[in-house]
Amino acid sequence: MAERIVLVTGSLAEPRVRRVAEQVASEALEPVVANVGVKVAALMTTDIVERRLTLPEGADRVVMPGRFRGDLDRLSDFFGTRFERGPDEVADLPEYLGHAKEKPDLSQHNVTIFAEIVDATLMTPEEIVLRARMLRADGADVIDLGCLPDSPFPHLEDAIRALHADGVRVSVDSFNAEELSRGTKAGADFLLSLSEKTIAIADEGPAVPILVSAGAADMDSLDRVIDIMIAKGKPFYADPILDPIHYGFAASVARYVDLRRRRPDVPILMGIGNVTELTDADTTGINALLMGLCSELDITAVLAVQVSPHCRTAIREFDRARREFFAARKAGALPQGFGGGLMALRDRKGFASTPEEIRTLATQIRDQNYRIEVAEDGVHIYNKNGHHVSDDPFQLFPHLDTRADAGHAFYLGVETARAEIAYRLGKRYTQDEPLEFGVVAETRGSADDAHLMKFKEAGTTLKKGEPASGK
Repeated sequence: MAERIVLVTGSLAEPRVRRVAEQVASEALEPVVANVGVKVAALMTTDIVERRLTLPEGADRVVMPGRFRGDLDRLSDFFGTRFERGPDEVADLPEYLGHAKEKPDLSQHNVTIFAEIVDATLMTPEEIVLRARMLRADGADVIDLGCLPDSPFPHLEDAIRALHADGVRVSVDSFNAEELSRGTKAGADFLLSLSEKTIAIADEGPAVPILVSAGAADMDSLDRVIDIMIAKGKPFYADPILDPIHYGFAASVARYVDLRRRRPDVPILMGIGNVTELTDADTTGINALLMGLCSELDITAVLAVQVSPHCRTAIREFDRARREFFAARKAGALPQGFGGGLMALRDRKGFASTPEEIRTLATQIRDQNYRIEVAEDGVHIYNKNGHHVSDDPFQLFPHLDTRADAGHAFYLGVETARAEIAYRLGKRYTQDEPLEFGVVAETRGSADDAHLMKFKEAGTTLKKGEPASGK
């Protein structure tokens, strides 16, 4: 028998919900639309639902609008049928009904992130600890102390001790053999990097070495130092070195592929800064592709830096990437639908409504509150006095009556600016909610937890004005 699902809605959204119900109906699914008799379903209360909702015979479950904030457990007990909260937008109902599932588990990963403090020699141990805490909050597992050429590091040992006291693992990154030797003797956990010329330092202390070739792109040299560490029976990582684009990038990717093919069990580290830092492109996409390489090649450590301003969230991004890709790989799936933390500029489904749906809804509005929506033809703003569309908020202003309330004018300016950004980028816009930019710019009160069944509390400019929201 088909599962009978009741879709609860209000009069304004009912036509759209009915179209969705017709679209998803099948031998396995029988959706039934129930209009509670209010205009805006999100403003329903638990009491209203109990008084006005009549369930059809044999209802298996009831889906409430995503913005309904009433007591679902109470309704489930009252009607004797399971109530659940659906998606915020009607446009997302088909996916919800066909692929309803729990949020992906992003608690697991198998990649260690080394975060380099490139100017550690110029900082005090206290300053290093503070910087390390910020990097760890973004997802770093190991703090890498960068040693600068011709810049003495007399407090290297103090920095290592301070970081250990703060509960973090430490690596020392230097081209200077003396500094690497000091690092392992002071108890550093890792050394970046040792070659066959400096491999003897691995016997001077407990640090796990990251192995590199003695000469540029010399894989034979890297193989020899790998064999030395295998003979010693000690742990290590191998790093064929990822080169910048136009300076050997493709060849360096081939080196990683070749190393994994020839040595399937060797642990590998990839330094990603040569690509993220030296490319004028948003790092979310770059990190996604590099994490794809790590996932396919079983590369279990990366070295990341955040020097260039456009890379200031690179570690946070890679932390999210390693979790989403691990979940996708575990599920045997493409890296789609596992949280979207790297979808910073665009959303997979940017527009919740079509222009025709908005026009139909606008004809039914009977109050002065402005509703703002975004569709493929631009920014829509409407109330009982009219419906206007433009890709430029300045073209909308002459049609808005804000003379009596400066705060309301400010509110509409903010919201139409947000709407324009969403329109230009192809992002999901919801009135009164901040735009979402994945892990790049996480905002307080995101759509995941900020939906209320009442008007938002007025800000400083709206304390004396009427509610500006159309919800």
